[in-house]
Amino acid sequence: MKLIPVLTEKSMSEAKKGIYTFFVEKNMNKRQIRKAIEDVFGVKVVKVRTMNIVGEVKRTNQGKKRTTKPKKKAMVILDGKDKIDLFGETKK
Repeated sequence: MKLIPVLTEKSMSEAKKGIYTFFVEKNMNKRQIRKAIEDVFGVKVVKVRTMNIVGEVKRTNQGKKRTTKPKKKAMVILDGKDKIDLFGETKK
């Protein structure tokens, strides 16, 4: 079981609304993702949305071809009062 948080500007703004984004293993289904999040972080998951990201062929600076691996992304919506501290915002 692999849960990697996605830490981008968009995912951080969604985290304020209670929607957290993770990269997960490609063979995990929504039930397995829900159980993994609830077990690891001790929160109540309301809804899970998933999307498959297709691998791409890109060119490097030297003109060589390089492929990116396909991934699966899960967006997890938590119960209103639950939060995951991993996505906590730092204060200035």
